[in-house]
Amino acid sequence: MRDAVRRRFGFRPSVVGLALATGLLVFVVASLLFPHHSANHDEGVYLQQAAMLLEGKLWLTSSIPDAVQPWFFVQDGARLYAKYTPVAAGVFGLGVAVGVPRLSLALVAAGNAALLALLVREAFDERTGLLSVAFLVGSPLFLLTSSVFLSYAPTTLFNLAFALGYVRAQRSGSRAAAALAGLAVGLAFFSRPYTAVLFALPFVGHALVSLWRSYGTDRWRATVERVGLVGALGAAFVGVTLAYNAVVTGSAFVFPYQAFAPADGLGFGRRQILGYERVYTPSLALEANARVLWQFATNWSTVPPLGVLAALVGIAGLARDAVTGREQSAGGRTANDADLSDRTVRTLLAGVALSVVVGNVYFWGNLNVLAALEDPTDGLVSLLGPFYHFDLLVPFAAFAAAGAISTVEGVREVLRRRYSASVARRIVLVLLVVTVPIVGAVEAGALGPPVERNEAYTERYERAYAPFEDRTFANALVFVPTPYGDWLNHPFQSLRNEPSLAGERMFVLDRDAAGDVAALTAYPDRQPYRYTYRGEWSPTPADDEPIVPVLEPLSVREGDSHRIQTRVGRVVGAETASVRLAADGRAIQYGVERLPDETLAVTWVVTGRNVSVVEDGLRRNDDADSLTLDGPTEVVLSITFTQFGGATVTYRQELTVEPTDDGARIVWPPETRVCRLTPDCGYEGTYVAGTGDYVGGVAVNASVQTD
Repeated sequence: MRDAVRRRFGFRPSVVGLALATGLLVFVVASLLFPHHSANHDEGVYLQQAAMLLEGKLWLTSSIPDAVQPWFFVQDGARLYAKYTPVAAGVFGLGVAVGVPRLSLALVAAGNAALLALLVREAFDERTGLLSVAFLVGSPLFLLTSSVFLSYAPTTLFNLAFALGYVRAQRSGSRAAAALAGLAVGLAFFSRPYTAVLFALPFVGHALVSLWRSYGTDRWRATVERVGLVGALGAAFVGVTLAYNAVVTGSAFVFPYQAFAPADGLGFGRRQILGYERVYTPSLALEANARVLWQFATNWSTVPPLGVLAALVGIAGLARDAVTGREQSAGGRTANDADLSDRTVRTLLAGVALSVVVGNVYFWGNLNVLAALEDPTDGLVSLLGPFYHFDLLVPFAAFAAAGAISTVEGVREVLRRRYSASVARRIVLVLLVVTVPIVGAVEAGALGPPVERNEAYTERYERAYAPFEDRTFANALVFVPTPYGDWLNHPFQSLRNEPSLAGERMFVLDRDAAGDVAALTAYPDRQPYRYTYRGEWSPTPADDEPIVPVLEPLSVREGDSHRIQTRVGRVVGAETASVRLAADGRAIQYGVERLPDETLAVTWVVTGRNVSVVEDGLRRNDDADSLTLDGPTEVVLSITFTQFGGATVTYRQELTVEPTDDGARIVWPPETRVCRLTPDCGYEGTYVAGTGDYVGGVAVNASVQTD
């Protein structure tokens, strides 16, 4: 039985061993380097989708969709659906279902390694197939991109299954292999349509040539059956894709990514997504893709650039064989109209390389991964590599393995002309031993920089998520900050909601007063929390001071009035102080008549009609003595100390207030910030007692009495 399986599928122990080792390596990298996911926040999209699929959902439904909209989800009324198709999410769902999400990554990586070995064996021989896995795994592009929850590696898995199934079907006439090819290419299309088309294009060309050559012969019917089966199953998944579009977007010919950003897609001209816009001209496309390919060759291939040089040697061998008409076959296969010769399979692999390279010019995503065109250490390409060219790893690994073997055999042949066979073997062995540490050093040099850059992101996430570690929640409503706009999971991918939006932890966006009140009203029985941080969250962690996270419980206080006392420390060197009360674009200014020695206390009162400051020790500079409240309002109290020379330090408290029929509701405590040289500041000014390099004397305390 085992021998029969081995003969049918080719899973020899060596292939299985390499596949398992590859899967284990990816699992370790994913667990250690990306425990909180990567800087590519699309991971959260796929994992959210995976959880939804496990509960039978294609979209989320919420009464407050604005407050719970995940990154890259389309809002359609109360519905929220992902801009990506559910194929990759379905793959990742296998691991999510058993509580080990990264198991899916390991399985995909192992599958890619095994299928590559089998496909390359079909094109060359078993030795080349096994070595190709080493060139695949040695690529930082493969290792890092396979270790994150993105769709590139799963789509390549389907593409490899298609290619192997197609070759086996053509050579053996197997309908099962043809069915595998059709199912695989269909899934690849459903996952990433353009990626699947580029990979399949050379095989489609070969299928058409096969039909043409077999026409009028006794092989015509069998060829039509094989090719037709592949095409029919592939076309069926095109239908599935269109049906999915119709269900989710309302139109079969509108993909979710188009509903999200209509100008984000293939082609030249004006391209746009989320306010970012470029005119993608052919010249810009060529420049961007040339830089991406240079990155692939010099930083993201195996032992760069030696791996690419080996691949060029392998391709040169294919060209030489084509010119001379030489046909090399490891399994007695020859070129005829009924099956595929080894040289033809190699040509198809070379065609994949050409198709991927040329086809990607038409897609502006390769411009976006670069960020700054001239800076290879910027953008997502510096962290995960040129992942839109992930399929290029297939022909690269195949021809690099062939080129490496050809080079070694060429050197051995030269030596055998001068020395005996045994001496030649010893010299080659010595050369290989000497080469190993050199190869290792080059490989470490290629892998080191992106690993270090990703580690910086991981360290920042470690700090950011510290308040959630080893902490249990019971019916919590957690307001999360929005450094990149009103999106959940951007950048905090680990803070995801359950598909039912009914988990023990419910995450909502910390927005304006109306938005926060809407969230509290929608979930009145939940305990609210505010998650925030002190520091600046920039795209590059190296540019930041370490952030200090805070997770504080909130309370919703309701009464006729709320008397609040804000007590702040006198800043060292302060000569004057002022107070400002603001709401709905209106403000009242006060001067402080006499600076205290240590602390300044300001009392302010919130009712259902207005908000005012108790003027003890203050000098009002405006006619109005209160600010009228109309609906949910963000009331801001600012206390500014001016130092000698004009430098300022401002204490700023923001309080969410909702007038009610019987008084007012407030969210307590207010959000407090300490701002240098400006009356308003971002998260870098978030006040965290006992931390931070504050100006001498800075301290804040607030209390409230609700009647």
